[in-house]
Amino acid sequence: MNVTIKDLAEYCGLSMSAVSKALNGYSDISDATRVAVLKAAKELDYHPNAHARALKSGRSYNLGVLFSDDSQSGLTHPFFSVVLEYFKREAEQSGYDITFIGHRMGSGRITYLDHCRYREVDGVCMACTNWEEPEAIELANSGIPVVTIDQIIGDLPYVESDNVSGMRQLMEYIFSMGHRKIAYLYGDKNTVTGVRLNAFWDMIREQGIEIPPEYLICCEYTRPSQVYKATVRLLEMPDRPTCVMVCDDYAAAGALRAVSEAGLRVPEDISITGFDGIEQMQSFHPRLTTVYQDAPRIGREAARKLIARVEGQAYDTATSVPSRLIRGETLKRLN
Repeated sequence: MNVTIKDLAEYCGLSMSAVSKALNGYSDISDATRVAVLKAAKELDYHPNAHARALKSGRSYNLGVLFSDDSQSGLTHPFFSVVLEYFKREAEQSGYDITFIGHRMGSGRITYLDHCRYREVDGVCMACTNWEEPEAIELANSGIPVVTIDQIIGDLPYVESDNVSGMRQLMEYIFSMGHRKIAYLYGDKNTVTGVRLNAFWDMIREQGIEIPPEYLICCEYTRPSQVYKATVRLLEMPDRPTCVMVCDDYAAAGALRAVSEAGLRVPEDISITGFDGIEQMQSFHPRLTTVYQDAPRIGREAARKLIARVEGQAYDTATSVPSRLIRGETLKRLN
């Protein structure tokens, strides 16, 4: 027979209200009472009834996550997989489950908004989404609590990595190492790419540098094969760059391969930099010079902000998570 909250309250010698507050982390319950209730719940193998809790609170305790990049790589994406993992951890610590929102429901197709309604989510985190897609816009404007990552939509709350500061730190370091012939393999069109490109050109103008148009090539994020081809083009130029900035760390593997196959070395013959600071790329030699984005904090902040909005608590509309330079071994100092 399942243990009820009434059974737990009688076992603890407390009211059902006090036990409920202890289980749900209310601040007007002492730490000693909370510890005692949690200990008793474990001893009695008590598990809260999710359906009853939903009926009482009017919430499903279910958060939607919309990750709709073109490659559908949310769970394997080297940067966003970490963001999503820490979003999940933070949500679970607050008693929420996670549902991934998509277009599929069995063999049929469903809109993002209808999927959210079907799953009765309390709120949605929208990350790495095609923000021009009508269904994404519909969801953002639906009235369902939404938090975005790396995208500003009207007055919706958002969490972003400080891409401007990251680009400035990286390029100031590149300049300090004597580089002026700098190529940039920037990411495919989205908000983050636009922010980084603007920061790139601002830094170039501040230095009074002329950059040939052919030094700038658009490549998809996390596509080493595209970066490989672009780097080959750069290496074949009569006046090739001394430094190649790549849109992300994972794709930078393609640049490193192109340099190696050309019989050249990094950084002795050409310098390479990345962006993201993913752990895997810091394990290779030479260690990649890059910008670390705090993916765990981005995920946690997004979950906290969304839960606060769902529960009617105060929250900051905008959170910019600091980034920092990683001075690896792939950037050479020029004479």
